[in-house]
Amino acid sequence: MTIPNLRDKIKIVFFDIDETLIMKFEDILPDSVLPVIRKLKQNGIIPAIATGRSRCSLPTKIKALIAEEPIELFVTMNGQFSVFQNKVIEKHPIPTEKVQHLVDFFDAQQIDYAFVSDNNVAVSKITAKQKSALDPILTDYIVDKDYFKHNEVFQLLPFYDQSQDELVKNANILDGLRVVRWDKDSVDLFDAEGSKARGIASAIKRLGFEMENVMAFGDGLNDLEMLSTVGVGVAMGNARDELKKVADFVTDRIEDHGIYNFLVKAGLIED
Repeated sequence: MTIPNLRDKIKIVFFDIDETLIMKFEDILPDSVLPVIRKLKQNGIIPAIATGRSRCSLPTKIKALIAEEPIELFVTMNGQFSVFQNKVIEKHPIPTEKVQHLVDFFDAQQIDYAFVSDNNVAVSKITAKQKSALDPILTDYIVDKDYFKHNEVFQLLPFYDQSQDELVKNANILDGLRVVRWDKDSVDLFDAEGSKARGIASAIKRLGFEMENVMAFGDGLNDLEMLSTVGVGVAMGNARDELKKVADFVTDRIEDHGIYNFLVKAGLIED
């Protein structure tokens, strides 16, 4: 597929983190990522983050990248929390009474869970299943079963595998919530209207851009709305097949410098 020159069209580029910017399990940040951020900024194009993570759980190597080449725009927790220059643009916490309803069900089923806020991740209990899912992302979470009673919660992460999907689906606890599986042992639960696309829409409105001025890179199921909505949606070569089907373009795999290669071909940066 021919890639047109998009230099005049694209004003902002959003990047997913896991398996897009960084190889999560290997903890490898391709050496092409820093030049991408630097060259975009030199060309007057804004680099931004759109992730399922909260800011408190960014990978160490991504934090180091941001320290070296500051990124000011973040759409986090699958669009539930958007920040520009450390000022909140939009946020969509789950109502406390709804979290209580979920917690009651999961406790009854002996399913453990984590609460995600902007500045903390709190788990109900330390378990092997919880550690298997969460530890590749962060390990400095706290243990606080009542965290939601005193803090805004934007995502709930129950730790169960696909064998319990139907149990949860049929429990009548998911009204107004969306479920996205992100690990074999866990799903994200968040506001049903939420997505990275919604967070991006509010962010670019604040900055005075239109969706046609936006490019985004992603690899997972929580990137479907984002790549379907932005002006140019690019799936990584290692992306889920469902995402490749909705993307405008498919680039190389993360380990083959897919982001860098595509941006050069699209004229957004120089090789």
